[in-house]
Amino acid sequence: MTFGLIATIVVFILLLIIGIPISLVLAITSLSYLFLTDNLTLLATVPQKMFSGMDNFGLLAIPLFMLAGELMNFGGITSRLIQFAKVLIGHFRGGLAYVSIIANMFLASILGSANAQAAMMSKVMVPEMEKEGYTREFSAALTLASSVVAPVIPPSMLFIIYGTLTGASIGDLFIAGIIPGILLGIGFIIVIGFMNVKENFPRSERGTLPEIFKSFLNVLPALLIPFIIIYGILGGIFTPTESAAVACIIAVIIGFAYKQLKAKYLPEILLNTVVNTATITFLIVTANLFGYIIAYERIPQLMAESMLSISENPIVFLLLVNILLLLLGCILDGIAALIILVPVLAPLLTTYQIDPVHFGVIITINLTIGLLTPPVGTGLFIVSSVAKVKIESLVKAIMPFLITTIILLMIITYWEDAVLWLPSLYK
Repeated sequence: MTFGLIATIVVFILLLIIGIPISLVLAITSLSYLFLTDNLTLLATVPQKMFSGMDNFGLLAIPLFMLAGELMNFGGITSRLIQFAKVLIGHFRGGLAYVSIIANMFLASILGSANAQAAMMSKVMVPEMEKEGYTREFSAALTLASSVVAPVIPPSMLFIIYGTLTGASIGDLFIAGIIPGILLGIGFIIVIGFMNVKENFPRSERGTLPEIFKSFLNVLPALLIPFIIIYGILGGIFTPTESAAVACIIAVIIGFAYKQLKAKYLPEILLNTVVNTATITFLIVTANLFGYIIAYERIPQLMAESMLSISENPIVFLLLVNILLLLLGCILDGIAALIILVPVLAPLLTTYQIDPVHFGVIITINLTIGLLTPPVGTGLFIVSSVAKVKIESLVKAIMPFLITTIILLMIITYWEDAVLWLPSLYK
């Protein structure tokens, strides 16, 4: 390893430690490498490499799904989803905790962003659960843990980014995430069931049949959105990117039908979409440049040789990857880690005969767990801030859900059919 490369690694680590935004870390590190290793001739290719990071039709789905999420949020869909879940199962002991999980699963099929979902549900569910008698720490922890399903149940921005980086079918990734997302939800429900025995959680009043029917009619248009998206992709009616545009159109129609989406909200909706899209796009651009440096130094090949020297068994490889991702997820944002690691790990999939769609689900769940873990878990800080709960209290309260998520990750890692069975039905 040359002095220039070692110095570049030191620059990268120092920038992360002092808290520089990850997109700037990637850009500064890449440019530092060129100067420290005296590869100035490569400077001429930097603009081309940065542009090529954006030159992908699949990335168009990101701003469209973000716009759809904003439209649905302002359109009153979130409150209707929660109300429907509440009248349906709120009368069970611990019912509002189950409502939080199910509402998060519904919302995951609309938003696709764990951070956005954690922020939104913290505002709504934590005060409501505290009012019913749950502790604020437990309510915040449950809301944060439930947001993990957002990047797994389609549509998912992480799946879109992974698909554009590897060439894996985004449609297959969307379908592959359905069963793992449901398993995560069931896992959290089981945890609540065990905790219910000890904590004796409160229950809400039983909803009458007319109330349930009325709530179902109110939320039906929102529930149809994920089914329209999935059916359209599977039926070949539109591509995953085009499905995002369809979701926007449906969101506008539903928002105005509910009479909660107003024309005066559109500037704020568009501004939020532009800011969030620009943040992710700049990250993708700088990460593509960073990936070029990684490829130039033959790091994927060196890692492949190192992995093969440890074991040629795919079971051992997946275990090592899970450990690596769980550790890196503690210090890197999920999208940043995905963009940095996929170019390194993807070339190894052929060697170990691992399906790229299966691996995409594994890496997505793995990096999403990072939202729950200190010191960089963005979900922790978002929920702590919104729900006004101390970080240390939130970390302690979330441990049962974190352990459950890791156990389910291992099951999904080694139970390939749980991921690939649904996509195989449509081939």
